[in-house]
Amino acid sequence: MSHGRPKQAQLPEPSVIPTEGWHCTHYYYSFDRALLSGFSQEEIDHGRKQVIEALSADREGAPQRLQTSIVSGHKADFSLMIMDPDPLKIDSVHQEIMSSELGAAIQPTYSFVSITEISEYVPSLEQYGDRLVRDGEERGSPGFEAKMGAYEKRAPIMREQRLTPTFPEWPVMCFYPMNKKRKVGENWFTIPFSERNRLMAEHAQSGMQFAGKVSQLISVSVGYDDWEWGVTLWARNPEYLKDIVYKMRFDEASARYAEFGPFYTSYISTPEAMLEHCRIK
Repeated sequence: MSHGRPKQAQLPEPSVIPTEGWHCTHYYYSFDRALLSGFSQEEIDHGRKQVIEALSADREGAPQRLQTSIVSGHKADFSLMIMDPDPLKIDSVHQEIMSSELGAAIQPTYSFVSITEISEYVPSLEQYGDRLVRDGEERGSPGFEAKMGAYEKRAPIMREQRLTPTFPEWPVMCFYPMNKKRKVGENWFTIPFSERNRLMAEHAQSGMQFAGKVSQLISVSVGYDDWEWGVTLWARNPEYLKDIVYKMRFDEASARYAEFGPFYTSYISTPEAMLEHCRIK
């Protein structure tokens, strides 16, 4: 009989890489025009090259996803959306920009840190079948089986797009943070899951009406930033951003329980075109 110490459970190795999903950071910057006025043309030219290189999504060692855009309004001049399993690879892009020749004249105005996830409201195959029955489909009928088969095929694709998304090549993007309320009589987190699930299913139905017009990514920021979720929308046309947000705000999950932070609208650009647009030349 052994009288040695009991074996301890094997702990996972420390790592900054998520077991599921990617880190995501949105950055927003403005140029300090007063400081730039004191730069020589040589300094500006060299700084431009450094920033363009730092923001090249195709360079060796670049993060998995890197998108540059021109921000509409006075909140910022340009923005970056960066995703990678390694958060330090994401931050290295920010550090390269700030340490460039132009860095002294680039002012960070906002950032948002989050991570991708599969929402608890994404139905399993069994839950999807139950939802079809609630919507009037007869279990086992040809219509029921066809819809179940279609969902089973697209579920892995949807899961991959939520965890490791491909950015659509559409011209406009909108980002905003949000919370669910914790107010007396309107506390989302005290509602039974079945009711929350129903409300989110209704909310999702509204969003599905914009398929092909708007693409959405929800990333979670609980424990990472000041808000609970970050919402990124890409659209084929700016008017679709207004249309989808306007419509979905009337859903009960949003109208009664949602709180929204600042909205940032931007237009997808190459690093070179962004610098030209901002008159850094």
